[in-house]
Amino acid sequence: MKYNKTFLASSFLIATAFFSVSCVNGNRDDKKGDTTEATSTNAAAKPDFPYDLANPVKYNMPHNLFEISGIVFHNGDPKEVFAIQDEDGDLFHLGLGDKESKFTKFGGKGDYEDVTIIKNYFIVLKSNGELHTFPISELSKPEATNVTKTKDLVPKAEYEGLAADEKNNMIYVLTKDSKPDSKAKASSIYGFKVGDDGSLTAAGEFSLSHKEIEKASGSSKSRFRPSALAKNPKTNEWYVLSSVNKLLVITDADFKVKAIQALDPGLFNQPEGIAFDRDNNLYISNEGGTLAAGNILLFKVKK
Repeated sequence: MKYNKTFLASSFLIATAFFSVSCVNGNRDDKKGDTTEATSTNAAAKPDFPYDLANPVKYNMPHNLFEISGIVFHNGDPKEVFAIQDEDGDLFHLGLGDKESKFTKFGGKGDYEDVTIIKNYFIVLKSNGELHTFPISELSKPEATNVTKTKDLVPKAEYEGLAADEKNNMIYVLTKDSKPDSKAKASSIYGFKVGDDGSLTAAGEFSLSHKEIEKASGSSKSRFRPSALAKNPKTNEWYVLSSVNKLLVITDADFKVKAIQALDPGLFNQPEGIAFDRDNNLYISNEGGTLAAGNILLFKVKK
């Protein structure tokens, strides 16, 4: 039987695409996770920056965390990471090298963006600013029953960032976008004191200046829209992540901009989660893409 050149070329392209997808699935099923060193020549890291953003250790996530969003550790222990994805009300937990994850349901379908832990409570943020709070002890159940939903705690806006400052018994909710923020050229941040029962009391408002970010980055081409934040436990600096802008912004404790780090799109497909462990190592999670699994990138602190 004769084959024309067009048919042969098409067959080759289909086979190549199939092989690429198979490789991605193979990485997901690797028992140890994908811990190969990823490299990049485009990351703009300053010599005194404590992390080499061009050379992470990469851990591919299981399929149910393809759209991984927020991440957090309990007491900074890296043996187990807690994570959410932005479609289902499930709290996942797994070792970074695990090929499967366990989960507890805490809510229905929804756009869940970030998670934190404080005073032995999980707090999960929805994109509309709604918070779901439940005790860590609920993690032993298939479905959490002791869940408190808090609405109207923050102004109407789009939210993606939530972080705890355990030393000061505070949580911070970070605005991604709103009409007032767009007009003010700033991102609003709302602070709350956390009671022993997980209750929340308003304790201050803060502002992250877009003008300061533009000045530090040397670019004003796009509006800054942050996706996550975490406090560096050693320096007390805030690390604010933006998936849209592919930026990592470092601020002081009062959210005044100190430095900017560019993120290489080749490594950071869609960075939406950030956390530190007790040894001050940095972790950034990325949603999956067309031919890539969701992942968590580990950046070890420079010695």
